[in-house]
Amino acid sequence: MRSSRLFAPAQLGNLTLSNHIAMAPMTRSRATALHVPTDEIATYYAQRASAGLLITEGASPSPNGEGYARIPGIWNEAQIKGWRKVTDAVHAKGGKIFIQLMHTGRIGHALNLTNGGEVLAPSAVKAEGAIYTDQEGMKDHPVPRAMTTEEVQDAVQEFVQAAINAVTAGFDGVEIHGANGYLIEQFIRPTANQRTDQYGGTTENYARFALEIAERTAAAIGKDKTGIRLSPYGVASDMPYQPEFDSIYAYLAEKLGDYVTYVHLVDHSALGAPAVPDSIKQLFRETYTGTLILSGGYTKESAEADLESGKADLIAIGRPFISNPDLVERLQQGAALNDPDPDTFYTPGEKGYTDYPVLEETIA
Repeated sequence: MRSSRLFAPAQLGNLTLSNHIAMAPMTRSRATALHVPTDEIATYYAQRASAGLLITEGASPSPNGEGYARIPGIWNEAQIKGWRKVTDAVHAKGGKIFIQLMHTGRIGHALNLTNGGEVLAPSAVKAEGAIYTDQEGMKDHPVPRAMTTEEVQDAVQEFVQAAINAVTAGFDGVEIHGANGYLIEQFIRPTANQRTDQYGGTTENYARFALEIAERTAAAIGKDKTGIRLSPYGVASDMPYQPEFDSIYAYLAEKLGDYVTYVHLVDHSALGAPAVPDSIKQLFRETYTGTLILSGGYTKESAEADLESGKADLIAIGRPFISNPDLVERLQQGAALNDPDPDTFYTPGEKGYTDYPVLEETIA
């Protein structure tokens, strides 16, 4: 009988991972109103440290990027200290952890921003839909202010400094969030980017912001500590997809090998988005030279299949980790999974966050 590749040790740059499973980044909105990580966040990630690689929820590199209520940041000293508790707790369990750097761009609201934060974007193009605020409930997305060329370059440096802060906080690396309709993807997609400077108008220019962040982050903390997440064909946060965008992602696939140790491709078709064509995944497999992480609705069986066929080097799993802190053990044993409670995905407190039972408690 062939041994399982999914549960065998894996290599990611200079890191040896305990298995080929990554916990995908998922916003949980458990930081303070000032976007500082809490002790509960440390408990949450430590509970899930049996994943080969933990990738945290998105943490903002800037006051301008904290568009959601209670998402963490990593741009000030209090946030760095809060994250240090998280990395210490995970490392004490033998885990490896990357922080996802997420600037929300036009997806935000002034009520969710602190320290003078402002809703900025590549262009003054309003996103359809609304966003939750603790103070006034659901509010329409505002029209963002278009960033000047200098502000775009400042934002690149904010990502770089956030990566440096992450290393100070003890993280094994960072994942640059270039997916899900947030700032970097807003630059990648012509539907949100109407710029006429060097950050818009051509394939190379649409990709420039992402590549500058990747290049300078790798120079600051090391390529082995730098990853990026992309969502080709993703439609989250009012980002309709058009086939002509494929050339931009092909260009990114060609260039990112110089800067990042992994590309994390997410397929949101399980949540209703168009499926990422096999041709796009194969393009990254053949063109990009580093580790390829795939995520999107994986089961144990489909994860094993894609690892065995070489389609992916690691498999990221998201929502099942919310309700199953010991997901790796459950998958390995073929045990039943706890059902998640969607009503507590983004609410404050321990309920639906750190109180899901592990297998031994379920059996008892």
